[in-house]
Amino acid sequence: QVKLVESGGGLVQAGGSLRLSCAASESISRLSTMAWYRQTPGNERELIAVDGGGGSTNYASSVRGRFTISRDNAKNTVYLQMNNLKSEDTAVYYCYAVLRTGSTTSTTYWGQGTQVTVSS
Repeated sequence: QVKLVESGGGLVQAGGSLRLSCAASESISRLSTMAWYRQTPGNERELIAVDGGGGSTNYASSVRGRFTISRDNAKNTVYLQMNNLKSEDTAVYYCYAVLRTGSTTSTTYWGQGTQVTVSS
């Protein structure tokens, strides 16, 4: 069982920055994929940033160039640096991780979410 705990959310003005953290209960080097999703009321969770390991990252078009996902293996933490925030970035942000349990099997984990509110 992997526990993920997000932090760093809050209220920020448009154009500002926030850095979200996702602390894992075990070594993130074992987690093949880590990602950030976000969700607004009445909508499905949206994948916005993925770290597939080995330096491989990908972003949703809505955040590319403004958000950066990174890992600190020594701290077992994944970050989401969010710059030039817009009102449409307001959402609950969730950390997501995939732990490979076998050659063809894996288990996924979610954090509890952290609220980001961008005021215009």
